[in-house]
Amino acid sequence: MKEQFLLDQNITFLNHGSFGSCPKPIFEEFQRYQLELESEPVEFITKKQPKYLKTARECLAEFVRCQGDDLFFTSNPTYAINIIMRSIKLNKGDEILSTNHEYGAMDRTWNFYCKKTGAKYIRQNISLPIVSKEQMIEEFWKGYNENTRVIFLNQMSSSTALIFPVKEICDKAKELGLITIVDGAHVPGHIDLDITALNPDYYTGTLHKWMLAPKGSSFLYVKPELQNDLEPLVVSWGYESVAPGESQFLDYHELQGTRDVSAFLCTPKVVEFLKENNWKAVSQLCKQIVLENYQRFCDLVNNKPLCPISSEFLGQMASFKINTDKPSELKNVLYDQYKIQVPVMPLNGNIYIRFSINAYNSQEDLDKLYNALDEIIKTTDLIKV
Repeated sequence: MKEQFLLDQNITFLNHGSFGSCPKPIFEEFQRYQLELESEPVEFITKKQPKYLKTARECLAEFVRCQGDDLFFTSNPTYAINIIMRSIKLNKGDEILSTNHEYGAMDRTWNFYCKKTGAKYIRQNISLPIVSKEQMIEEFWKGYNENTRVIFLNQMSSSTALIFPVKEICDKAKELGLITIVDGAHVPGHIDLDITALNPDYYTGTLHKWMLAPKGSSFLYVKPELQNDLEPLVVSWGYESVAPGESQFLDYHELQGTRDVSAFLCTPKVVEFLKENNWKAVSQLCKQIVLENYQRFCDLVNNKPLCPISSEFLGQMASFKINTDKPSELKNVLYDQYKIQVPVMPLNGNIYIRFSINAYNSQEDLDKLYNALDEIIKTTDLIKV
């Protein structure tokens, strides 16, 4: 399937988890919408765009298993969390319970909010290596107390690439009367997602990662009873509209004046591409490659796996800890000298390399990374073992 993608053939691309890669048929659909917009922008924006967005929302909703009027498109999950952050009303001393495995932009968003309100953002420690799902749940709830009002956690962590037991945590949170917010940036198109069954108050995910959509395509789901409490991040024509639609929720968050929504409109093509190419089977093969290779990379750098090597904790990407005090230099060497695009990421005082596997990857790509790291270990001081 490598020929289906637009990636530079001279680069070994092992970083799908950061920004994804868009297949040619989907990218062509993206450009088709842009050309249609430019050919008659007034007709497109005022008449066609609302209908196109509705079709795209309904297609996405079927894919992630919720109702089409309960979500809207955003450029990325950070944008979505900023909307929620501005809308929930917390008081001084109220706490948002999270983990120390969250995406850095999300941590910054909540820290900003807490400085404004006096609320507290709790990054509860989830210790590594993971022993069991029960351990993760037990450690998470150690951060709970009478001041906890919100839980916020990623369903798959970015730096450590771990799958979190979100369903179990959401279920208990609802029993405790807490607001539940889930960052599922890495989930759609990667692991099974049923938003209705998960039953969070808020859920955000991307299409431009594992669903293969053009960059800048994500969504925010909001439970129906909370939708009218959600304030628009950008106040525009949909606010107190002179021609309101059927949903204030969609008016407030979809109608933002002039912007290019072509990436959102590709959603039906995205879902079609995944179905036509039997993507569940493709994804399963990629996950198997990850499981088969994870231990040997840990052995190479003389560190333990971050979790039991199983599909309960790992999907199409995996992270392993490395001992280095020069992470930026290491990343540059891997790219400049070996032509390998792979993230070298800090988290909680540690450094991790995370490799991602998608349809355009092969065992040969991981062998290149392994051999490059082996040579770097033997010939430089960038990695200590």
